[in-house]
Amino acid sequence: MSTPHPNHDAMPPPAPLQMQVQDFATAPTSRSCDTAETRSTPWRIAVFIPALIATACLMYGMYSWLAGMGMTGLEWALLMMIGATFVWVTLSVSTVGVAIAGILAREEADTRAQTDVTPIDVALLVPVYNEVPWDVFGNAAAMLDDLAARKTTHRYTLFILSDTRDDTIAAQEQQAFARLRQTAPYPVHYRRRADNTDKKVGNLVDWITGWGAAYEGMLVLDADSLMTGRAIDRLASELSVAPDTGLIQTFPMLIGAETLFARLQQFSNIAYGWLLAEGLALWSRSEGNYWGHNAIIRTRAFAQSAGLPHLTTRGRDDLILSHDFVEAGLLRRAGWRVRFLPRVTGSFEETPGTLIDYTLRDRRWCRGNLQHLRLLATRGLHPVSRFHLFHGAVSYLLSPAWFLLLVIWALLGKDAETNVVRYFNEANPYFPDWPPAMSHIDSAVFLFIMYAMLLTPKMAAAAMISATPAATRIFGGHGAFLTAFVTEVLLSVAYAPVMMIQQTKAVLRAVFTQSEPWAPQMRDAQHYPLITLIKFHWVETALGFILSLGLGAGLISLWLLPIAASLLLAVPLSALSALNLVQCAPRSLAMNSPYTLREPVIVTRAKSARAEIKTQLTVKSPAE
Repeated sequence: MSTPHPNHDAMPPPAPLQMQVQDFATAPTSRSCDTAETRSTPWRIAVFIPALIATACLMYGMYSWLAGMGMTGLEWALLMMIGATFVWVTLSVSTVGVAIAGILAREEADTRAQTDVTPIDVALLVPVYNEVPWDVFGNAAAMLDDLAARKTTHRYTLFILSDTRDDTIAAQEQQAFARLRQTAPYPVHYRRRADNTDKKVGNLVDWITGWGAAYEGMLVLDADSLMTGRAIDRLASELSVAPDTGLIQTFPMLIGAETLFARLQQFSNIAYGWLLAEGLALWSRSEGNYWGHNAIIRTRAFAQSAGLPHLTTRGRDDLILSHDFVEAGLLRRAGWRVRFLPRVTGSFEETPGTLIDYTLRDRRWCRGNLQHLRLLATRGLHPVSRFHLFHGAVSYLLSPAWFLLLVIWALLGKDAETNVVRYFNEANPYFPDWPPAMSHIDSAVFLFIMYAMLLTPKMAAAAMISATPAATRIFGGHGAFLTAFVTEVLLSVAYAPVMMIQQTKAVLRAVFTQSEPWAPQMRDAQHYPLITLIKFHWVETALGFILSLGLGAGLISLWLLPIAASLLLAVPLSALSALNLVQCAPRSLAMNSPYTLREPVIVTRAKSARAEIKTQLTVKSPAE
């Protein structure tokens, strides 16, 4: 394989902008800006206080049950784990409650009047790494054509920033670029780096330090991102009229889902995600987060305040992996507003099609999010920015916590006779004191409370949609929506234990190994061979078999049966995740959502452009 060289002949004249690497140990001087703290405080109180109160009440109730015979170390540990897991579930519930309250109170979205918008130069940045060229350039062509159909005052330029290592793919990228450059209504540029130093972070830094000074804003897109011209123009206008704003994040909706697993993700994203997004936007306000794509950033603000250093660990130089959360925190630390606008429609992305593909992507995200724990002490961060970093890490640490709870429940058995954990005290060291609270009945009560809280956000969103005839119509009707809702809930419950084990493994991999392979996301779902499924899910299968033996012998509470069944059936569930619902399922069972029943125009345009570019590319090996 030959060494690639930078394609500076396909780039505009240099416009270098210095990227300032930040010092995490010293807080910079923060610029002053109106962050509307008084508007955000009531919503934050409404989110966090009820969650903390509900968790405290549950822990007090559990303590009252456990303390009957005196508290042992294991019981204290169990109580702490219950509190640590439950509080995050209640936060989701209270976020939904805030969203509903905001809707009922007719709380307006964080928008500005689009009058007197000053035209700005915006760079559309698409970092790629060994992606399918016709997909990338097809999406780009569709977005540029959609932009050209609008009466925009802003000036746009597209940059394909390639970190591709495969020479065959790189040759196809260059062919697709040459074609797009001839037909695009806006300037299009392409650059392939000689070395992919620092991965995506380094790719964007290379562009900023080479050409960033010429553009007021940069709209960062992923290889699978797709945005309408209206959405892009709206972000540019919002950035133009808000001089104190450093970043604006949209809420990407999932498209292109054909498999069972992808349809689960897409239905959940569209049916429930909007309510959580509304709540998040209400309480985060100027301290929003960044998800790495489908967001516009003020270029100079980013260069001045979001340059990332490497982390030094035991003499090893580590790149900050999940850079987006950190960059959002650094922008806010410097005094720039970081806003989340979920009501900007027309922002799309794709999702992995199978359970295995989702898990492989999740492993990379897990490593990066756990790394955030090392950054919590960064000087000058806003408390909400610290919360975003902490929440990202906790979202993965919850799986090992749930797994420990599962192990303890299994060891406690269904009654005193089947409890294999011994409790001793000083007065009677030879005979155990069985905690009366930890019977199968009490475990069932806790599981019921937890599942009820987990399902509350989904049930609230589903109830709001069901009560609105216009909303149910876009899901295919009331019956189709309820069928999809029930199917999603049941399958999510089935997949949850499998994901628990996979995320626990991901946490262990992050702790005990030094790196995770960097590979492009699998965009096209595939049926994996049986041997691959068995190798991938043997741990879950083994745990399910052990739990099943305990259930069959009457040693474990029957309330763990759903978890045991899911783990035991991990291989067939994983195989089922690749089922193509478009080809195999009747419309009433296809888990349709508005974007599957009525494809957005931009998606249709992108598919057409992809097909056209694919047929025009000459696929040749560089050796030929």
